[in-house]
Amino acid sequence: MVRFSNNLVGILNIITLLLSIPIIGGGIWLSKQDNTECERFLDKPVIILGVFILLVSLAGIVGSCCKVSWLLWVYLLVMFLLILLLLCFTIFTFVVTNKGAGEAVSDRGYKEYRLGDYSNWLQKRVKSDKNWNKIRSCLQDSKICQRLLDDSSSTKVQDFYKEHLSALQSGCCKPSNDCNFQYISPTNWTRMPSSSLANPDCSAWSNDPNTLCYNCSSCKAGLLDNIKSDWKRVAIINIIILVFLIIVYSVGCCAFRNNRDGWK
Repeated sequence: MVRFSNNLVGILNIITLLLSIPIIGGGIWLSKQDNTECERFLDKPVIILGVFILLVSLAGIVGSCCKVSWLLWVYLLVMFLLILLLLCFTIFTFVVTNKGAGEAVSDRGYKEYRLGDYSNWLQKRVKSDKNWNKIRSCLQDSKICQRLLDDSSSTKVQDFYKEHLSALQSGCCKPSNDCNFQYISPTNWTRMPSSSLANPDCSAWSNDPNTLCYNCSSCKAGLLDNIKSDWKRVAIINIIILVFLIIVYSVGCCAFRNNRDGWK
């Protein structure tokens, strides 16, 4: 029984070690996304978590297969803390991404994004001038609005309104629908006598390619919508890993108890 439980812990930890690779890969994927180059809120913690799971799995393999009692005890303690940490991290991820979504607009293929619809925690990340200046510079370098212009510079207004723009393109590359500006091209709009400036984003808009709506709340909201989608994907992976870790921890406790009884 002792040998069986030790072998089972070893096998399960090998699987855990293999499962840590998708977590690390998920963190690297977040950091390499074209439009998430600026979203530096989650990629590093995910990579650190994956590396941590990998090291803990190695400790479990050595402790169970080589019957190193103190290492197995440390492994179980760290595994418990890891499960607790991953559980809190997953709950936190769902809580901060629970609010916020694009608002459908009549006769428009794209959605409008409003910063106030998202969680306060996420809003604080982009309301900070220090953070946003870095993000804005990064968005400008990514040329998301230039790609929109390259793809549809000669698009007629009726066709543009039917375009399915990304959250960032909708929020950063055009004025809000509330402004009622006249369309010239995807990134060139003219104020009319009937235009409204009730929405602060309307005053922030500029046809300057380096400005556009990068200082608008809608641009920040578009970024948060991207973050929300990416975080939810990572949270789903975390749930799968969490269930498996609980199983591994339970078997590890049995192995430790059996080993202790065997040494007596």
